[in-house]
Amino acid sequence: MSTPHPPIGLLLREWRQRRRRSQLDLALDAEVSTRHLSYVESGRASPSREMVLRLATQLDVPLRARNTLLLAAGYAPAYREDVAMGGMREAVQMILDAQAPNPALAVDRHWHLVAANAVLPKLLKGIGDPALLAPPANVLRLSLHPAGLAPRIGNFAEWRAHVLERLHRQVEASGDGVLAALLTELRALTAPPMAAPSSPALIPGGLVVPLLLDSPAGRLALLSTTAVFGTPVEVTLSELAIEAFYPADPETAARLRQLS
Repeated sequence: MSTPHPPIGLLLREWRQRRRRSQLDLALDAEVSTRHLSYVESGRASPSREMVLRLATQLDVPLRARNTLLLAAGYAPAYREDVAMGGMREAVQMILDAQAPNPALAVDRHWHLVAANAVLPKLLKGIGDPALLAPPANVLRLSLHPAGLAPRIGNFAEWRAHVLERLHRQVEASGDGVLAALLTELRALTAPPMAAPSSPALIPGGLVVPLLLDSPAGRLALLSTTAVFGTPVEVTLSELAIEAFYPADPETAARLRQLS
């Protein structure tokens, strides 16, 4: 027996408030009357399929949640799920492999490891608790857990603050309960023993937080980047993110080549 969806008006109001948009602001951008939008949110009017998708676009609602909105309004989902990934996995792996000798990985919407290139296992070898690598391995938990990579991170306090702030923003933007639970869990993790002092700011003006990670080849100063697919029309692919780490200095570049 399927779980009934909340009313479409309630869901739309929640997304509008999450995006901090007024009814007037949203109505103008979506080219609908404020009165009609108010009626939809209060349940006094039923939106058309086109209007649901138009409002979802203006509110930047993720594809998975757009399907939920459509179902709540009595319409069939508009976006496929897991259909395209079979043909995309090889392409994703090629993208990751092309980043070598720099480590790169792909994660899903909950930060579970989906794929990685051959460099990443060399950085994860010998962590305190191998269970952290058991599928579905969560890369944020792995990085901040005292039995994971945390003892190897030279600027752990800065990196932890960066990770928690990034995850906090995701929770605020998505309202995802799984991410909210992960944020609570990570905030409660104990810090590892005091690591070596952090290196001076590697980026002029301190504009980027580097990851200072101890490896078999020595300390690595890494800059992280995130890439997503620009025009996905499939749910799982739209939620996939590719994280690549690049050297912040010539010494790190040489050590990554040595690792490879």
